[in-house]
Amino acid sequence: MKNTTPQPLRVALVYDRVNTFGGAERVLRNLHELYPHAPLYTSVYDLAGAAWTKGWDVRPSFLQRVPFVRTHHQWLALFMPLAFESFDFSAFDLVISVSSEAAKGIITKPGTRHVCYLLTPTRYVWSHVHQYERDYFPGILKIFLPVYRFFLRYLRAWDSIAAQRPDLIIPISQTVKQRVEKYYKRKTANVIYPPVATHLFESHTISSTSPFPWKQWYLCVSRLVPYKRIDAAIRACILMKRHLVVVGKGHDEQRLRGITGDSEYIHFVGYLTDDELVGYYQHCSALLLPGEEDFGIVAVEAMAAGVPVATYVKSGNAEVVIPGKTGVHIQIQTTQGVREAIQMLEKTQFTKQVIREYAKQYSEAVFKRAWEEQI
Repeated sequence: MKNTTPQPLRVALVYDRVNTFGGAERVLRNLHELYPHAPLYTSVYDLAGAAWTKGWDVRPSFLQRVPFVRTHHQWLALFMPLAFESFDFSAFDLVISVSSEAAKGIITKPGTRHVCYLLTPTRYVWSHVHQYERDYFPGILKIFLPVYRFFLRYLRAWDSIAAQRPDLIIPISQTVKQRVEKYYKRKTANVIYPPVATHLFESHTISSTSPFPWKQWYLCVSRLVPYKRIDAAIRACILMKRHLVVVGKGHDEQRLRGITGDSEYIHFVGYLTDDELVGYYQHCSALLLPGEEDFGIVAVEAMAAGVPVATYVKSGNAEVVIPGKTGVHIQIQTTQGVREAIQMLEKTQFTKQVIREYAKQYSEAVFKRAWEEQI
């Protein structure tokens, strides 16, 4: 007699690289909870920077053999397409890629469904080329721009092809959905906003002690890279004599510290654990996000703590920050733009409980329900 018992779905996860922790990695953690037996394929893997994957079945590409690439993956950007095309997914029914770069370009056979949770069309290839050229090729380094632009043509051609490979693209925001239609010329599924651990910020978890003695202070939580525009927040707070706490690390830190000089109002604290970050969110006056984000989980984290957010009006964050209710919009990415946003924050009366309730619609539970319904 033939066995009619349905076989479990064979699922694999794919991500661009696994060597740090941020918003995209929180998405992966939630997907791994939905599919705990799914192996995770990636270009390079560094357990030291990705302790959150301990116990997972992580399968890096051939690039893993290059010693320095685990922490400097950007140096081999030209080889990333080949790394992901080299994987064999014939043993799986469903492959889920989470990507802002090359992971969406995996090749699957007709019997395997490929769903891409797209963080954004590759920023340095499409939407923010000029910004990357300005930030990464300053001064004398401009002599390398022709070489960069030559290889950019190759990356753009490959990326256009790779974006047609997923059977379904799910964008993380309306901003990303519009970019997909513009650059990749294809339709997407409905937006599913990334998951946020809003439960960490419920009223019974509120820390009674502020990490700082100041009555009023602002917060930036971000990787320290140029496009995040932390420099505008720093300059604005120095001019307004407002304390600003900067949480995060990145290659732009030295430049930002140079801008700060010996100001008593700017404080760099590096990385924080989730438990430590809760107290920072709950006691700051507001979160400042002057960069153009694709979505930005930290905005919802702050709102889950009842804290208003100032975010750039053209950012994906602007979709979830309601002026006058959960925060304000920064109209221009300049020092003056941030100053005006801070002034608006200080004039507006916000209600913590209203902000907290609003943030719950972006919880991990909501994400998982939306994902299962879509898939």
